[in-house]
Amino acid sequence: MVLSTQSDVCLRLSLSVSFVDCGRGKVWFQAGDASDFRVSEDGMVYALRRLSLVGKGNAVEVVYARDLQSKQVWKTRVHLHVRPHAFTSNSPITQVPEILFPWRSVVVRGDGTLRRVKRDWVIPPINVPENSRGQFPEELVRIRSDRDKNRMLRYSVTGPGADQPPTGIFIINPISGQLSVTKPLDREHISNFHLRAHAVDLNGNQVENPIDIVINVIDQNDNRPEFTHTVFNGSVPEGSKPGSFVMTVTAVDKDDPKTANGMLRYKIASQNPQSPSSNMFTINNKTGDIITVAAGLDREKVTQYTLIIMATDMEGNPTYGLSNTATTVIRVTDVNDNPPEFTTDTFFGEVHENRVNVIVANLTVTDKDQPHTSAWSAVYRIIAGDPTGRFSIPMDPTTNEGLLTVVKPVDFELSRSFMLTVEAENEVPLARGIHLPRQSTATVSVRILDINESPEFSPNPKSIKLEEGLPAGSLLTTFTAQDPDRFMRQTVRYSKMYDPANWLEIDPVNGRISTIAVLDRESPYVKNSLYNVTFMASDNGIPPASGTGTLQMYLLDINDNAPHVFPPEVEMCERPDPNAINITASDPDLTPNAGPFSFELAGRPSDVRRNWTLNRLNGEYTQLRLRIGYLASGNYEVPIMITDSGNLPMSNTSYLRVKVCQCDHHGDCVDMERIIAAGLGTGAIIAILICIIILLVLVLLFVMWMKRRDKERQAKQLLIDPEDDVRDNILKYDEEGGGEEDQDYDLSQLQQPDALEPECVKVGIRRLDERPLHHEHQYPLRSAAPHPGDIGDFIHEGLKAADNDPTAPPYDSLLVFDYEGSGSTAGSLSSLYSSSSCGDQDYDYLGDWGPRFRKLADLYGGSDD
Repeated sequence: MVLSTQSDVCLRLSLSVSFVDCGRGKVWFQAGDASDFRVSEDGMVYALRRLSLVGKGNAVEVVYARDLQSKQVWKTRVHLHVRPHAFTSNSPITQVPEILFPWRSVVVRGDGTLRRVKRDWVIPPINVPENSRGQFPEELVRIRSDRDKNRMLRYSVTGPGADQPPTGIFIINPISGQLSVTKPLDREHISNFHLRAHAVDLNGNQVENPIDIVINVIDQNDNRPEFTHTVFNGSVPEGSKPGSFVMTVTAVDKDDPKTANGMLRYKIASQNPQSPSSNMFTINNKTGDIITVAAGLDREKVTQYTLIIMATDMEGNPTYGLSNTATTVIRVTDVNDNPPEFTTDTFFGEVHENRVNVIVANLTVTDKDQPHTSAWSAVYRIIAGDPTGRFSIPMDPTTNEGLLTVVKPVDFELSRSFMLTVEAENEVPLARGIHLPRQSTATVSVRILDINESPEFSPNPKSIKLEEGLPAGSLLTTFTAQDPDRFMRQTVRYSKMYDPANWLEIDPVNGRISTIAVLDRESPYVKNSLYNVTFMASDNGIPPASGTGTLQMYLLDINDNAPHVFPPEVEMCERPDPNAINITASDPDLTPNAGPFSFELAGRPSDVRRNWTLNRLNGEYTQLRLRIGYLASGNYEVPIMITDSGNLPMSNTSYLRVKVCQCDHHGDCVDMERIIAAGLGTGAIIAILICIIILLVLVLLFVMWMKRRDKERQAKQLLIDPEDDVRDNILKYDEEGGGEEDQDYDLSQLQQPDALEPECVKVGIRRLDERPLHHEHQYPLRSAAPHPGDIGDFIHEGLKAADNDPTAPPYDSLLVFDYEGSGSTAGSLSSLYSSSSCGDQDYDYLGDWGPRFRKLADLYGGSDD
């Protein structure tokens, strides 16, 4: 192995050498020149003294490795070369060892002779500093096989950084085996590379087994520390003791954290404000924890501190380390260390008597704690002067004022003033060691103002009992009111406010109540025997005041109402069975002036007792039955005398309306009167039937009229409109024709009959676009002298035959109605010959053909005018 170095001065640490022990046991290393070098147990070669290589081409050192168990010995050679360029502090030592593969191990025989044995080889990692400023490509190591003496070999390297991304960082001279780096490396990007070296002959045959080469990128201090936040926010309660934890700041360095390049140290660069001390906080230089070191944190004096934190690598070395700063804002949080204090010792207020929910006075306090927090919000308590709880003090959340409020009425005649003692506290307890001062207690003087109060009835309401039926002018009671204003001389007057039955009156001076009408317990204004009347008492104060009182009269019942039959109407069957009706009596009076009742049929008229009978069931009910076997259907009135059980009983003859009807087997009425009463009357049913018949007749007439109208419309389409000129009309049919063929009309058919072909002379209808194939024509034929009455029917039959003609073309065609055949007395209708022939004929008969031929009659049958 060959090692070259850039040093021209001295070498302390040469390189690391290792041997594969194949698992045979512990290996012991020894330098051949024990006076200049030593080898540690891990294979590191150290120089024992300062070696001067100036002026020397190279130096050779032999290193031995011995297996302590098998006694095998290996050796290798270390060549030290001096490069011509100088060593600089920014250019670390570059080690360029020569790797000879495969090495031959030396084995000591029993007879003392040596024997070489082929073995595997291990290349120590190659350390390359990042950000190198040397000339590129920069040589790293030379790889050589001992077989290159006999033949030409080619060397190559593979792996990431060589032939894999990122490619081209490392290259090798294929002939000399010199491995070089082509550009500066960045440890923060890639910290190490794993390459494989290959040796092949010119034919590409592998000569040696590939060897692994590990290239470590040595970190340089090229990255400043970076804080995780630009501004850190923390908080600490005011009054915190020294040593209280506040917060932690954190910075990171991209350099190797295992070296001094990535080892950070923190310190506080500045503190603002520097009150009450310039060193209120300290920071753990390794962890970044900020703690308090001095007492005196007071939010009311300093609300927050701003610290500039500096982080420096190289373990905080200010000369070689790189630094960065961040801002830390520490907010001093509030604690309840300031009790509320009243702004004055005594507050004053006044309120009118009998007022509630009225603010009497505003109690103001000051509190230095943070506003709108539980340590600032005040809670007010009345600790003396209000034994009955007539006042309360809610807090205004905006101003923190106490609002002294009246919650119960205050009577001027009983208390003209109040002297209250009030205490203010916070919602949360005070901090330990803080006590309420004298200023947290105040006195409130409340003066009560007198007003004109309403007179008060006593008792209210007032209840009395009396019998109904008292005559008008009876004195009932005296209902008076008292004026609470004892210090005012005022008179009271009485009046009636509410008396729905208008039974009572009150004396306006002394309050005596008497009747002006007879009291009736059965009146609709009386509920459960109670009748309420409201009176008003008014004084003559300024302004006048009035109060109301209610008189409750409990009316005792007397027997002043006769009973009546109930129900007043019943139904009964014509036959006796089933034929019993239970009836009772109604009496507005109460027991014992009502039931039990006695029932008896009246003696008049005489047929009542002949037709009906009563059977007593109990004191409340009796049963009505037919005495005879049959009673005709109809309405009957049965007089029944009913007597109550009151002291001085009252009797009454009440008429029971009985409807006698035919019944089914269930005893229910089935007569027509019930059906008619439940539904429509006979006249209504007959009227409905008549309306239905008339509606059907109208519908039938309308259908017949529509059919006749359609028939006439079809006939009119084939005739000339009498209002239009026959020569200037074009009949339009709502059918799509066959295009141009639809316009090919044969106008010669309108000429004189003598000009027609023999086959066309026969009176009838035919198509011009169809030539008959046989003499039997399918269209209807008519005589040459038709009767004027059947021409419409003839045309209609011709139209129907044309529509049903299977030989008709798919387009509209001209139908010829050739009445003017041979022997016709009428001339041709053709406009081509009508003016030049048959001018002396008589056309007066056209007037007999009806209104449809009146136009022709006017044209041909009129005078010369």
